This record gives sequence, C-alpha cells and structure tokens, in this order.
Amino acid sequence: MNTINILWRSMKWSFQNPISILLTIIQPLIWLVLYSAIAGDSMQNMSGGNYTAFILPGIMVLVILACCSSGGYLNFIAKSKGSFYRILIAPVKRRSIVLGQMLDSVLLSFIEIAIMFILSLFLSVRIASGFTGLVLMLPLIFLTAFFMSGLSYAISLCLPNEVIYETIMNLIVLSVFFTSPALFPMESISGGLKIAVMLNPFTHIINCLRSLILETSIDWQNLLLVTSVFICLCLGSFILALWRLKKETIN
Repeated sequence: MNTINILWRSMKWSFQNPISILLTIIQPLIWLVLYSAIAGDSMQNMSGGNYTAFILPGIMVLVILACCSSGGYLNFIAKSKGSFYRILIAPVKRRSIVLGQMLDSVLLSFIEIAIMFILSLFLSVRIASGFTGLVLMLPLIFLTAFFMSGLSYAISLCLPNEVIYETIMNLIVLSVFFTSPALFPMESISGGLKIAVMLNPFTHIINCLRSLILETSIDWQNLLLVTSVFICLCLGSFILALWRLKKETIN
C-alpha cells in the first residue's frame, strides 16, 4: 500500500505539470518523424525496408532514457520543498519509497511509448510478429525502464544539485544512444565503435525490439538471454537506489 501511495504522489505531480511529459517526448518525436523522413531515402537499402520501423525501437529506448532521467529530477524538487525529508522520517519502508518512484518513471515511459507507437502507425509501421510480438515487447520495455529509473534515482541521490544531475544524465543518455544501433544497422558499424556498441546493454534491447517489429519469426533464445540479463541489471539498480536512500537517511 505504501508503494501505491508513493506512486500516486509522484504521478500526481507529473500530471499537474504536463509540460514535463511533453518535454521528454518532443525530442524523440522529432527524431522519429523528421529524421526518418530526411534520412529515410538514403537509409532505405541499409535498413532493408521501412526506415521508420527500423529506428522506432531506438527511439523507444530514447524515450525511456529521457523519461527515467526526468524521474530522478523529482528528488531535487522534493528536497527543495521539504517533502523528501518528511517521507524519510515517516513510518514507510525505504524499499516502498524507491519502488514507488521507480514505478512512476516506468508508467510514464509506457504512456509516452504508447503515444509514439500510435503515431508510428500513421507512418506505416507494423509489427511483423503480430500480437505475440507486441505482448513480448511489453516486458522488454518494462525491464529497460525499471533499470534506468533505478540508476537515475541512485545518481540523483549522489549529486548536490539538479544542474549537475541534468548535465550528467544528458551525457549518459547521449552516450548510450549514439553507441547503439538505434539509427544504423550493426553491419555498418566496425572497429572499436562496434565493441563499444556490443558492450552497451541497450543495444541488445534495441535489437530484440527491432526483431519483433521487423521479423515474422521470434528468436526465443536471444529474447530469453536479454531478458535474463536485464532482470539482473534491474535488481542491481534497485539495490543501488535503495542503498543510496538508506545512506541519505543516515546522513
């Protein structure tokens, strides 16, 4: 129940400030609509079909990264208003506080991705693997958002102010996005950059989502492997966020 209350409190703030939701989705929408239109003709042969469908998984991950990064920003607002410290001294389990705020970022990520997916339908994007593929995309999106929200939460508790936090998160988001096959097929990447791309865990999420969108068959082995890796990453980010909050309580 405490987790639900924390989640509702965070969601209430988000919907009372809809500009925050708009700002996190406007840049990915620009990428999806304008970049696919501008680069679509030149990239059509490389992507093997609808370039908008090809970059959609990468833009979905970009939405998640942006949305979860803004979630950590709430800690600084809560600290400035004093509500952060009131929650700390309240009889609420620390894991409920962390989980509630993380789930807020996850839920907002789903809302924004749903908006983007509906828009992509008007751009002739279809899921080749059908309803099964659509269902399988949901846990991948959840795990990606949960991992990133925990990481953002932990980082926000390590930094003194929102300016430094925003700078660091922008660096992380851009680094993750541009060292992934979000805009280009893996075959066009070589050398040291390819090693960096392969080490990026979001690369494999993007490839799984892309496979579900573009291919009729489902690679169950790769899907289960990536899911298992991200379950471990999610547990790690949650433990890290919980540890940082407990340390904040001690301080």
